[in-house]
Amino acid sequence: MTNEEGWRVGVLFSTSGVTAAVEQTMLNATLLAIEEINRVGGVAGKPLIASHRDPNCSPKRYRELARQCLQDDGISTIFGCFMSSCRKAVLPEIEAFRGLLFYPTVYEGFEYSPRCFYTGASSNQGAIQLARYLMANYGNRFLLVGSNYVFPYEYNRVITDIVTQSGGKILDELYVPISAIDADFDSVIKKIQKLQPDAIISTIVGQTVGMFYEKYALAGFEPSRMPIAAITTSEAEIALMAPKAAIGHITTSPFFETLDRPEARRFVQSYKAKFGKDAPVTACAEAAYFQVYLYAKALGIAGSNHPDSIIKAMGGLEFEAPQGRVKIDGNNHHTELWPRIGRVDANGKFGVIWESTERVKPDPYFVSASYDDWSAASNAALTG
Repeated sequence: MTNEEGWRVGVLFSTSGVTAAVEQTMLNATLLAIEEINRVGGVAGKPLIASHRDPNCSPKRYRELARQCLQDDGISTIFGCFMSSCRKAVLPEIEAFRGLLFYPTVYEGFEYSPRCFYTGASSNQGAIQLARYLMANYGNRFLLVGSNYVFPYEYNRVITDIVTQSGGKILDELYVPISAIDADFDSVIKKIQKLQPDAIISTIVGQTVGMFYEKYALAGFEPSRMPIAAITTSEAEIALMAPKAAIGHITTSPFFETLDRPEARRFVQSYKAKFGKDAPVTACAEAAYFQVYLYAKALGIAGSNHPDSIIKAMGGLEFEAPQGRVKIDGNNHHTELWPRIGRVDANGKFGVIWESTERVKPDPYFVSASYDDWSAASNAALTG
């Protein structure tokens, strides 16, 4: 809640554990946004005050810390969570204590909570675009590889529907432990050698991402012919890989560190000035950054940090984010975003090889998704 000192918010991102690399970028961006807002006077003359805790990438710990914020500390709004398993652990606490969660991660969709705002990409803001790009440029035979938890299973179900309804084929679907070891990828590499897919669509997360890319490179596969096309590989995971392991591979995302927009350049420059010139800047970090600004804007409109007042003020809000101007959909609490596809260059950076020409509305339940008219934009440039 608020007091004379300022507006208190909870921040739950992990600085230890299997997905700590990307969660650290989310924490950094959250703190950067709060610092910037406070520098110009905060909201209604009061600063935002962040109370951060490290959940160690554990759904159970996420839930315990969320309850602690809401019940013991009187904090009503939480910015946090990376893995869907952690979000699903936190939401019952948010709803039980009538709090509010801002969730900045690409996720599988098929969820709505009136007390959650989803600022990362849902399936129709990445999966459709990636599948169509791959079929236009590489072929229509895919192998799905993911980490063994809810997000990859659900996302791969969406990918399978998109591919099969578009005339493509899913050759197989493989999963490795979230805390996989090197040997867990041996069977994956053998399956790739046997099936020779046109691309591997990856939903592997955390520290194990680098293992997969390095094993792929050691096996001698050629990314120009058969790339790993990822949903979850970001600048943070690439920074942990062996040099050159990621070159030529693809990721779909609304934001990349190299994005050439004034807002993006300012964000990346400010981020690196605060956290180090080699600190990776990810799409999850960008969503974590702009969602704080949206919250602050809603807080200013509402004049209160009561969650119900914030929820009412959030519907339809827009903000000129680093990726482009974003907008909250008041009906489903997801965000209108700008899908892009990037390829890793020789410097280990993403070069944008395709981007939407218009902002894409969130359709987390695929109520109106069409597999032929697959974007809100007139996206004719499928090849690149």
